[in-house]
Amino acid sequence: MFHLPTFFELEKLRWIPIKTVGNNGMDSPFEDGIGCAKLEDQPTSVQHKGGVSMKRTTIGVDIAKQVFELYVEDGGEQVVERKRLARKKMLLWFANRPPALVGMEACGGAHYWARELTKLGHEVRLMAPQYVKPWVQTNKSDAADARAICRAVQEPGMRFVGIATEAQQEVQALHRVRSRLLRNRTALVNQLHGLLLEYGVAVPQGRAALRKALATFLAEERGTPLLRQLLAEQQAELADWDHRLEAVTTRIEQEGARQPVCQRLQTIPGIGPLSASALWVKLAGQAYQHGRHVAAALGLVPKHAGTGGKVRLGGMSKRGDRYLRSLLIHGARSVITHSREKPDPVSRWIHRLVERRGMNKAVVALANKNARVAFAVLTREQEYDPTHVCRAA
Repeated sequence: MFHLPTFFELEKLRWIPIKTVGNNGMDSPFEDGIGCAKLEDQPTSVQHKGGVSMKRTTIGVDIAKQVFELYVEDGGEQVVERKRLARKKMLLWFANRPPALVGMEACGGAHYWARELTKLGHEVRLMAPQYVKPWVQTNKSDAADARAICRAVQEPGMRFVGIATEAQQEVQALHRVRSRLLRNRTALVNQLHGLLLEYGVAVPQGRAALRKALATFLAEERGTPLLRQLLAEQQAELADWDHRLEAVTTRIEQEGARQPVCQRLQTIPGIGPLSASALWVKLAGQAYQHGRHVAAALGLVPKHAGTGGKVRLGGMSKRGDRYLRSLLIHGARSVITHSREKPDPVSRWIHRLVERRGMNKAVVALANKNARVAFAVLTREQEYDPTHVCRAA
């Protein structure tokens, strides 16, 4: 947009000779080329196509399954364009745009689009949806969300989500499948407990006790033929869930064995192949500043509420990834169970903690420490040092 230069801008004027090859109504009408005044832009600006110098553009993208809403602002936070694109036209539109800052919510498909737009030269930043919500000024809509994303991505101090690689997403998909299989098997086990209880068979907790009681019930030919046929089918289904879970777990362990960082993480007591690969998927490439942020993101810290200068601590916040938190909790409980007779410094610290705070709080504290140690091992690319852990404790 043309504007009259100020006094300070006039001091920066340079006369640049322009050679004209024709008169199209915009070129100089003089054949010898009259010099024209040109204002120099700031060094931080970028050159867009056509030679126009302006600041970097910011684009907010509200992604969906088939329709994408875009909100474009220039360097002066002025609205340049609002656009709705179909899925097949998304990459083509961005390929014809100069490099820009692109903001998106970290939801389904966001990491794929972030990788593709990065290949086109754009800087992509992902944000958690709850951090974008305060910028929605009207009722929720795709256009309002795109505008909120565009404003939120420019906010100083905004926390961004790291872009996952294809290898990380493949391992994460295996963990998600394993989590679903675990839920299905647990639902079947609970249902079989209830069915047997209706016929006078009270089975203790645990899958091993259920399998034994189910086999005994069928061998003794108790109940009607219809009931025995139903229980036999459920017994076969339970065996099928066990087989599928074992297959997925084996594939996760094989993928983790190919990553050197997972091998380093497994040297930490309480972190096995499953926890190591899940931590690698969760933490690699993220923008956590230190280990305390990791423990807080996984819900391994007390929730607190403060007002008037007083902060009240409660129980575990249990926020973030429940699957990974459960792996860390189970690993910490196993370490504490097997550390009762060990004289090493870590075991002694655990003994003092159990005596002072109790078993359950000690388990959470050790899981918290393991998450922070894993972050240090992963980001600093160093081996696990138990003496350093005890010194920090």
